[in-house]
Amino acid sequence: MSFRDKLFGNSGSDMAIDLGTANTLVSVLGQGIVINEPSLVVIDQNESRVLAVGAAARDMLGSTSEHVVAVRPLKDGVVADFDVTEAMLRYFMERAQPNHSRLGAKPRVVVCVPSGVTSLEKRAVFEAAITAGARQAFLIEEPMAAAIGAGLPVDNPMGTMIVDIGGGTTEIAVISAGGIVSSTSVRFAGDAFDAAVVQYVKRHFGVAIDERTAEEIKIVIGSAAPLVEEVDVEVRGRDLASGSLRTVRIESEDVRDALEEPVERIFRAIKDTLVETPSDLVNDIVEYGITLTGGGALLRGLDERLRQEIGVPAHVSETALINVVEGCARVLESPDFLDQSYMQQK
Repeated sequence: MSFRDKLFGNSGSDMAIDLGTANTLVSVLGQGIVINEPSLVVIDQNESRVLAVGAAARDMLGSTSEHVVAVRPLKDGVVADFDVTEAMLRYFMERAQPNHSRLGAKPRVVVCVPSGVTSLEKRAVFEAAITAGARQAFLIEEPMAAAIGAGLPVDNPMGTMIVDIGGGTTEIAVISAGGIVSSTSVRFAGDAFDAAVVQYVKRHFGVAIDERTAEEIKIVIGSAAPLVEEVDVEVRGRDLASGSLRTVRIESEDVRDALEEPVERIFRAIKDTLVETPSDLVNDIVEYGITLTGGGALLRGLDERLRQEIGVPAHVSETALINVVEGCARVLESPDFLDQSYMQQK
């Protein structure tokens, strides 16, 4: 029996889970990514029961009654509501392996966690996975998973830098010889971008919009650096003075101004991480550059702006949205990755 079979068994139900603040992705060994849905749960508070999870929960937004609420069970990348997180994980895991669920087989899972979480927060993720139906759970730090998924040479003695901008957290790490040498985990990321747009539109246009609309604005016309051709978009929201619906036109320069503070905060965290990194590894990063990943990395011009401000080459991974779950999946596929420098079995 192989080392992998001794450790994981041979049930065929191993799963990699990117348990994100905004979205959860599940990859099943041998099948690839089978779940990619919002980390969202709709609950009937009167009856204390779950009505919908993931995409179905998102589709219910705006059409729920007073006692029916939408809950994001993770905040800033960590478990904010244990029971709801467990219910969401159970739902996704059963959907990912319906045949095994009917047969009563429990999967073994690898789940990513932010690098800055406490031991109690790690324990909460582990307990949620076990309670949701995992036979055995392993935790891997998110920047390591992202680096593996992006194809970076994590085992190489040279220094590589990964910046993973998710929904709730930005994970920054310098990796060398299979370990994280220096890292920073800051609890603001893509959600902070959206919140900044909401506040800007409210303050400068007197119109209230929701974060889903703000996210659409960010995707369509948002940028971190000036565009070759600036664009605009019409946005409909509630007039704060009259309470009626009003349409306003927002320029790409407006959105860039709104995003300035959260972008600068991320850049400061990157600089702080470089300051803590040994000079020989910094030289490697200056030569080979910084890899940006995660949904927040897709903001137009972010890599260009980073090059200008820090003077280090930067590029956005072509698989930015799925690197974390792909990294977890590679850990499942290769016994070489089953090392304590990567993972912690709880």
